[in-house]
Amino acid sequence: MFGTQHFWLFVVSGLLLNLTPGQDTLYIVTRSVAQGRAAGLWSVLGISSGSIVHTLAAAFGLSAILATSARAFVAVKLAGAAYLVYLGMRMLFERRHAENGPAAVPPAERAWDVYRAGLLTNLLNPKVALFFLAFLPQFVAPDAAGRVAPFLFLGAVFVVNGTLWCLVLVLCASALSARLRGNAAGTRRLRRATGAIFVGLGARLALSK
Repeated sequence: MFGTQHFWLFVVSGLLLNLTPGQDTLYIVTRSVAQGRAAGLWSVLGISSGSIVHTLAAAFGLSAILATSARAFVAVKLAGAAYLVYLGMRMLFERRHAENGPAAVPPAERAWDVYRAGLLTNLLNPKVALFFLAFLPQFVAPDAAGRVAPFLFLGAVFVVNGTLWCLVLVLCASALSARLRGNAAGTRRLRRATGAIFVGLGARLALSK
């Protein structure tokens, strides 16, 4: 099928990988819990867009740069870590401002800001790029006429399945947090927890090998 092999093994493996909690999963859940369903959905869209870019990069060989250049890998990793820390610190500072100012609850972020944050969080994680570069080729048939079409097809299947799973996470997380987000104190606690988690994710990414 489209120059692939062991397609259903690929589908099952992809689903199991999506079920395994990772940085993107934690990011989506914390966004959904702290800011509600809309923020969670925009986060999913941003991360899925990032996965599409990684698929294109793997198909056309761009991800190989990260695999062969230690400097490029470290540069992208540190940029991603710094961005996550920035997001977390901004939430923590917004919390403090809200407590000292007249507004008890900070204003909701724009949809574009949430989408962009999810996109950059995914794009600036070099491990995601290397995952696509290492995982997809295993399911490209050796006798395939080309490599680009199978890469794109497999990447599309993986992204669609991952997006569907992430949507389930958003619905569950936002439903569980609805009561906490209904009052100012609960909102402040959720934003503080979300900010701390983002800072932790950034630190973990920066220290990872």
